[in-house]
Amino acid sequence: MDFQHIIETVGRFMDFAGVAVMVVGAVVSIPLALRGFQPRRLPAGSEPLSIYRSYRQLLGRSILLGLELLVAADIIRTVAVTPTFESVGVLAIIVLIRTFLSFSLELEITGRWPWQKQPADSTAASAAG
Repeated sequence: MDFQHIIETVGRFMDFAGVAVMVVGAVVSIPLALRGFQPRRLPAGSEPLSIYRSYRQLLGRSILLGLELLVAADIIRTVAVTPTFESVGVLAIIVLIRTFLSFSLELEITGRWPWQKQPADSTAASAAG
């Protein structure tokens, strides 16, 4: 078994793990949302999430984690095996698209961009609870 074959196998495993995280997350999110799952960091004075919003947040988190694993798989396969300008260019486009999706999901889940700090009032409320 040569190095290229090992890297390809690791990349396929990471692809499988990314898809599995999304599928399992979608399935597990349903009973959690139906039971009334609420995030720990609700802003002070906000109402509890509806079943729909709770499911969307849980599903979004699993998709976000799955996307991270898929990006890792692409990087492993593209850079470690035979990096050419074409393969690195395709990787850059894939990573850009998935990064945009990740930022969009983060905004949808938390209501703020990943680089924005958590509001001070919700930090104090989560520390008190």
